[in-house]
Amino acid sequence: QVQLVESGGGLVQAGGSLRLSCVASGSIFNINLMGWYRQAPGKQRELVAVITSGGVTTYEDSVKGRFTISRDNAKNTVYLQMSSLKPEDTGDYYCYANHRPRTGVYWNDYWGQGTQVTVSS
Repeated sequence: QVQLVESGGGLVQAGGSLRLSCVASGSIFNINLMGWYRQAPGKQRELVAVITSGGVTTYEDSVKGRFTISRDNAKNTVYLQMSSLKPEDTGDYYCYANHRPRTGVYWNDYWGQGTQVTVSS
C-alpha cells in the first residue's frame, strides 16, 4: 500500500502563488506517474499536471505557463508551484501516484485526501 499526503493549500488572492507538496510513503517499489488533479465545486475531477519518473511533464491547457510540476524521486515527493493564480483555479487538489509493487505486474492508482486551494478575486 502507498499513502499520499498533501500539504500547502490555502487562501490566496488572485495573482498570488502557492506551492503544493505531496509525499508518498508505505511499501514503495516503483512509482511511474505522480501528479495533481483538482475538483472545483460542482465539477468533475480534472488533471492539472503529471510527471513521469524520468521528468516528462504534461499540463492541462489552462495552467500552462503558470504552474510548474516537479519531482524528487529520492524523496518520493511531487511539487506543484502555482503562480498567477486565478479564481477559476479554486478547488480541492488531489495528489496522484501510479505504483507497481515489487512482487506485482500491475500498476495501481493511489490518491491523497486532497488539499483545498481558494483564490479570491
